[in-house]
Amino acid sequence: MIIAENKTNLLAGKQHFEILDGLRGIAAIVVVIYHFMEIAITDYNKNFLSHGFLAVDFFFCLSGFVIAYAYDSRAPHLGWLQFVKVRLIRLHPLVVIGSVLGLLTFLFDPFSDFYPVYGFGKTLFLFLASVFLIPYPLMPERYTNLFCLNAPAWSLFWEYIANIFYILILYKLNKKVLIVLALAGAACLVYIGVKVPNGNLGGGWGGQNFWDGGARVLYSFTAGMLVYRFNWIIKNKLGFPGMIVLLLAAFLFPYADAYNWITEPIIVVLYFPLLVALGAGTAVNPASKNICKLSGEISYPLYMTHYPFVWVFLTYVAVVKPGVDTLWSVIPVSVIFLIVLAYLVMKFIDIPLRKYLKAKFLT
Repeated sequence: MIIAENKTNLLAGKQHFEILDGLRGIAAIVVVIYHFMEIAITDYNKNFLSHGFLAVDFFFCLSGFVIAYAYDSRAPHLGWLQFVKVRLIRLHPLVVIGSVLGLLTFLFDPFSDFYPVYGFGKTLFLFLASVFLIPYPLMPERYTNLFCLNAPAWSLFWEYIANIFYILILYKLNKKVLIVLALAGAACLVYIGVKVPNGNLGGGWGGQNFWDGGARVLYSFTAGMLVYRFNWIIKNKLGFPGMIVLLLAAFLFPYADAYNWITEPIIVVLYFPLLVALGAGTAVNPASKNICKLSGEISYPLYMTHYPFVWVFLTYVAVVKPGVDTLWSVIPVSVIFLIVLAYLVMKFIDIPLRKYLKAKFLT
């Protein structure tokens, strides 16, 4: 009870960055569209949203900023165990929900029949690995994703790693050491850009590019922390519409094999921290406030529930081979359906479950 009361007191008077919440939701929608588009148009040079996967790096940078802002002053009083419980209650219900949806689509996908191939034992291991965020790149049919039932869970795996390092080490480090860590992460990203064909920084999701995820979170999470620690909050009047334009510019930037190895590191290393600094420094007007709030609330449920249905879309495209006109109808309808589903999951499952867990374990 004392811990809970101290936590409340420490939060009192904290500013809430509504614009950053809104941008998180926009980035989540971009990820969903990108995951459909990369199946519909496999040539990145012809895909208008080829950089959509960089939304994950934006999420990591936002996370570093928000975690440092919320916990730098609280961590010594909160303790590592309480911090872990708070983060698990915030994040893990949707990990489980996404795993359940992934299992259901694995079993009942009308365009594939994987269960006879993998059987009860391997299917059970796939599900448990997804629930407990244990990388298990078993399925070549799904490109040896670390989490074959719900692919985006790979970034939650690295988010958990970053959170653990934060409460054990990072919050204690001074700014100079954080700068060194961020520079090391940036160097890793540049190396990946040079090493990977066409300079694509979209690794971390599969057994073949596992450590790329570590590099991505190392840089972006520490960069977000540094934006907070140095108070790089740039006052401006862009508002939510202006920030949306700037964020979408990163994802819509033309993809070109010749120079992609340098453009993506620039976007991640320089542009995303700038966007966080700008987003934290602009005020939300009354007309946008509710939109930003809903956008932020729905972002994580959307991110963690959409991909099981993308797997179904993948097998649908492989088996049915629909025409372009059909895909341009199916994709928008699917995106709208998934946004509505995410809202329903948030309202009727995630929020009530988190309220129950908070009452049981944080009071």
